[in-house]
Amino acid sequence: MMMVFAAAAAAIAISMLMVLIRLFAGPTLYDRVLALNTFGTMTVLMIGILGFLTERPEFLDIALLYALINFVGTIAILKFLRYRDLGQEGKEAGSEGDA
Repeated sequence: MMMVFAAAAAAIAISMLMVLIRLFAGPTLYDRVLALNTFGTMTVLMIGILGFLTERPEFLDIALLYALINFVGTIAILKFLRYRDLGQEGKEAGSEGDA
């Protein structure tokens, strides 16, 4: 059973290398953001597998926390790329032209 998880960890490591190539190759900024998000997801999988291989179940908590940070970070990056601003206090998105 451990051999299967070791093979899965090796496959994920190879996939992470391929995603890193896509991250640096581009060609567009959105391709790079998607590759970064995919790399984060694969990191969560790797943490989970390593937690199983080392018989440390607390690694799953770390993996879940990393998944949440990855999701929020991706949304923040995409919002910044679209609006060039992450928001200001007291200013709503639709109130710029209202009198």
